[in-house]
Amino acid sequence: MGVVEVSVLIPAAGNGERLGLGPKAFLRVGGKTLLEWAVGAFQEAAEVLVALPPGAPVPKGLRATFLEGGRTRQESVSRLLEAASLPLVLVHDVARPFVSQRLVARVLEATRATGAAVPVLPLPDTLIRPEGEGYGEVVPREALRLVQTPQGFFTALLREAHAYARKRGLSATDDAQLVRALGYPVALVEGERAAFKITYPEDLPLAEALARVWNA
Repeated sequence: MGVVEVSVLIPAAGNGERLGLGPKAFLRVGGKTLLEWAVGAFQEAAEVLVALPPGAPVPKGLRATFLEGGRTRQESVSRLLEAASLPLVLVHDVARPFVSQRLVARVLEATRATGAAVPVLPLPDTLIRPEGEGYGEVVPREALRLVQTPQGFFTALLREAHAYARKRGLSATDDAQLVRALGYPVALVEGERAAFKITYPEDLPLAEALARVWNA
C-alpha cells in the first residue's frame, strides 16, 4: 500500500475504570497490549501520535510519538491534534484492537471526499425505555446506529471543532459530535462487528478468542 499521508491520533490516557484492570493501553489481549494492537493497525500511516496516562512509561519498539494525555479523552485528542503535522487525521480508540485495513480504507475514502466520516453499525437488539423496573416503550432501532472508530477528519476542521468546544464549554464522547456542533456534516460508512470496544470484563474472553484467529 505504501505510506498513507494521515496522522493517526490514539487517546490512550484513560484509567479503564469500568473494566477495573488499570489503564486500558497496557491491558494484554492475545499476548499483546491494546496499545500494540492499535498502533499495529496503522503501520502504513505516515504519523502515529499516542496520548498516555501522566507518568506512564513510554513503550519501546512501537513506531509512534508519545505525549502526555489530559484529564479527559477530549483533552487528550486536543493535545494530539496540536502535534499532528498532516492535513488528514484518524482518531481511534485504543480499546478497539481489531481494526481491518478494509475499515480504515472506507473511512479514509469518505474523509477525503467529505471532510468528516465515521463508521457505524445497525443495532441488532430490541431497544426499550424502561418504566421503573418494567418493560417500557419500544424505541424503533431502524433509525439508530452504533458509532465506532477510527473516525476521520480534515485536521483543520477538527481543530476548529475542538476550539469551538473549549469556547462553549462543550464536552462529547467522540469527535464527530464536536464537528457536528459546528454545523458541519459527518458522513457515515459501514462499520465492522469485529471492531468492538473492550469496555467490560466479559468483553475480554471475546477479545481473546478473536485474537487467536485475527491474523491466522
